[in-house]
Amino acid sequence: MAFDIDMIKSVYSQISERVDKAREIVGTPLTLSEKILYSHLWDGVSNKAFVRGKDYVDFAPDRIACQDATAQMALLQFMQAGKDNVAVPTTVHCDHLIQAKEGASTDLKHANDVSSEVFKFLESVSNKYGIGFWKPGAGIIHQVVLENYAFPGGMMIGTDSHTVNAGGLGMVAIGVGGADAVDVMAGMAWELKFPKLIGVKLTGKLSGWTAPKDVILKVAEILTVKGGTGAIVEYFGEGATSMSCTGKGTICNMGAEIGATTSTFGYDESMERYLRATEREDVADAANDVKEYLTADPEVYANPEQYFDEVIEINLSELGPLLNGPFTPDLSTTVGTEMTKKAKANDWPLKVEWGLIGSCTNSSYEDLSRASSIAQQALDKNLKTKAEFGINPGSEKVRYTTERDGILEIFEKLGAKIFTNACGPCIGQWARYSDPKNAPKNSIIHSFNRNFAKRADGNPNTHAFVASPEMVAAIAIAGRLDFNPLTDKLISEDGEEVMFDEPTGWELPPKGFEVLDNGYLAPDEDGSGVVVSVSPDSERLQLLEPFTPIGDAITDAKLLIKAFGKCTTDHISMAGPWLRYRGHLDNISNNCLIGAVNAYNKKTNFVKNQLSGDYEGVPDTARAYKAAGIKSIVVGDHNYGEGSSREHAAMEPRHLGVAAVLVKSFARIHETNLKKQGMLGLTFANEADYDLIQEDDVINFLDLNEFAPDKQLAIEFVHKDGTKDVIKTDHTYNAAQIAWYKEGSALNLIKKENASA
Repeated sequence: MAFDIDMIKSVYSQISERVDKAREIVGTPLTLSEKILYSHLWDGVSNKAFVRGKDYVDFAPDRIACQDATAQMALLQFMQAGKDNVAVPTTVHCDHLIQAKEGASTDLKHANDVSSEVFKFLESVSNKYGIGFWKPGAGIIHQVVLENYAFPGGMMIGTDSHTVNAGGLGMVAIGVGGADAVDVMAGMAWELKFPKLIGVKLTGKLSGWTAPKDVILKVAEILTVKGGTGAIVEYFGEGATSMSCTGKGTICNMGAEIGATTSTFGYDESMERYLRATEREDVADAANDVKEYLTADPEVYANPEQYFDEVIEINLSELGPLLNGPFTPDLSTTVGTEMTKKAKANDWPLKVEWGLIGSCTNSSYEDLSRASSIAQQALDKNLKTKAEFGINPGSEKVRYTTERDGILEIFEKLGAKIFTNACGPCIGQWARYSDPKNAPKNSIIHSFNRNFAKRADGNPNTHAFVASPEMVAAIAIAGRLDFNPLTDKLISEDGEEVMFDEPTGWELPPKGFEVLDNGYLAPDEDGSGVVVSVSPDSERLQLLEPFTPIGDAITDAKLLIKAFGKCTTDHISMAGPWLRYRGHLDNISNNCLIGAVNAYNKKTNFVKNQLSGDYEGVPDTARAYKAAGIKSIVVGDHNYGEGSSREHAAMEPRHLGVAAVLVKSFARIHETNLKKQGMLGLTFANEADYDLIQEDDVINFLDLNEFAPDKQLAIEFVHKDGTKDVIKTDHTYNAAQIAWYKEGSALNLIKKENASA
């Protein structure tokens, strides 16, 4: 029987009434996304039609998922909320704090040794508050969620941007910061601006070397890394129904790379097959009873232009395999001739040193089986593998089953390292170099979702390219970025010219899934006696102190940094070795904005301290201002805060005295995270005003005492020569969010309300 089956049946028992009422209120047929949104309103049955991209709406998610790196801060915040138990089903998954180096058994033992304090903390908090706990090695959060918790028509939030993976099973699953999760854990509504809707019609059918990964790589090319911001992407058409459930998950997973709120597919037979294969027949049966409510109304898919804000059409029969990168997931190149030309023109290293398969994006049984069919051909055709191989199975269930079926053995015969069922290189947990900053220029290829500079191995000179698992296998074996397995031949160890045949694989294991220990620990029925202790001397964990309200008078503030170009959450709060401090706000704040490029000297972690006149690291300068009682602000470019949902990227500047972040545009999750922490997240009313801001500026907010919804804020920048510029800034705060600001944070408001309840 499935986890939380009673909750799932409860969702289905009310979906028809809520969707029918919403259809009546809206006055048109409904998309799947709208059905899920309207059936999860906090107030129950809808009484108004919401305006996409404008109205803030309160929702009631069905469940929450947290990974260990973000769960630390989320649970530290929840511990302050004054609650005895989580209000909705919640799980914690230990997948981020395991470094890939030697191989699964050695690496997992090392992680359990060095991070035992954190794992014990997470397990004890889970026990105390009724949270399901997945041990280190159990698997990657989003694969485990797909196998165990995702269900068609449900709504889930998770403290990781790739929570959206569950859209492969027909959910609206959305990545959030920990403060959002705390709201829902505490039994409060979750607020979201009602999303716009992008429809992607898939015609034809995938075949040969083309994989579901190529669909999202193509969508990323079309929409770019910010084209999905504020929108749900809904896939439909014959091409969608012909794909496997895990293939759908791959597409939804990388929707985070286009900034989409989430992505989803309508319930179909592939989802039913996956539910039954993962021993959730009860969910499949319940879904079948309401299946017309688990996909869009027929009129929507027949005439999508009438119901979506934007429609894209992709013919899968004409789509070829793609490589996206380097340094951004939306730079798409067709394998072969086009890649050869582009690589030579841009001086990308053609030699490929590593091929990495796995991550939450492509670590299913199907993914590994299709990639192994290429690996098996290398063995059969006597090919010597030119690049090194690394494999991260998505879960212990996938690992055990692929080992049983001989799939992992095929990779091992090629010398592959089978890493732990964890994120590993995908999030920078890869001990590839002893000195990554001075490592050589090189190319790697992987089936992950992100390829920002330094993302995988800490080396700014690593050119990472994203592809399907089968393409990763072929190019790793060839060792060349310009290799095209559809047309190119390789020379075997016998001196013969050979070619790869098309990849083959299994959607689901022919002999079924099997696992001895899936790594799950259920919480105590009564956790009141569980004691959660944090040593005051710990360098890994630190109990939180409430933030003090910034107030309605910001004067004589200093510019901390004016960030130039792309500034993701990796630039604001790096992962990799810094993951060890995710539960200690003061220690991890020492990485605050150290990856952001200073617009005035084009260097990282080198900004002017206006108090001393010296150039110092960003955290050092921020601490100097804070010690002097001076507020600071950060200025940024477009899509500021894209990437991971990590709320540390908001909490660290807040902790170091940053009062406001002023940018050309925000990524959705990061903007929300800033609001939750009681900061000002503002955008230029005139983007050209970015150029007016100078390195030595003193900053005054002129009308912050009039902070109100839909009202611009004026900021005065006093330059070193005495001249001034006053600029107008926009914001998206509503009345409730302004209340967070005035209280110092959303959590402060929760505590205040709980205390008076």
